[in-house]
Amino acid sequence: YRDEGKGTHAARPHTGVDPVLVGSHIITALQSIVARRVDPLESAVVSICVFQAGHANNVIPQTARLKGTVRSFSPKVRDTLEEQIHTLAGGIAKSFGASVNVDFRRSYPVLVNEAEATNFAAMNAQKIAPSGTVNKTMTPVMGGEDFAFFLEEKPGAFIFAGNGDTAPVHNPCYDFNDKLIPYGIAYWKALVENSLPLSA
Repeated sequence: YRDEGKGTHAARPHTGVDPVLVGSHIITALQSIVARRVDPLESAVVSICVFQAGHANNVIPQTARLKGTVRSFSPKVRDTLEEQIHTLAGGIAKSFGASVNVDFRRSYPVLVNEAEATNFAAMNAQKIAPSGTVNKTMTPVMGGEDFAFFLEEKPGAFIFAGNGDTAPVHNPCYDFNDKLIPYGIAYWKALVENSLPLSA
């Protein structure tokens, strides 16, 4: 989003249109989309992760920029999210006398593993992982993944390799578990050995 107000001195807020205030109302209102516009039996996420505005503590800036992400497993829900973001952001900005430009980009498709490939991946993982640690029925997650583009073209399976009891990725305390490396190598070796025909 690019939220356009009217910059002014902080001591004279009535002479301007504060894009920080407008952006704050937009962020709050966007949380109502999942709560009130998406079927409770569906899954959706709306997260605003960046709010950039101004450089001085005594100046109301001219513009503000919000950046975020939306996630869903359903194209229909994604349509609802996009429509409601445009509607809410536009309506709120107008009510304050501001304008807003919403740039909604559909980038990552939903990653869907193919059943046969998933079984093959799990079979090979079970050969090298400790007993009882391979889970073929994990709960879906909302993370975006480049591999989804491959799976739109060819059947395959995306797997997670457990890192142990550590902070999650995108967390400053995340620490890759080096003990996982031998298991990863053994897994890919098993995949190759069991998928390629033996040479004469």
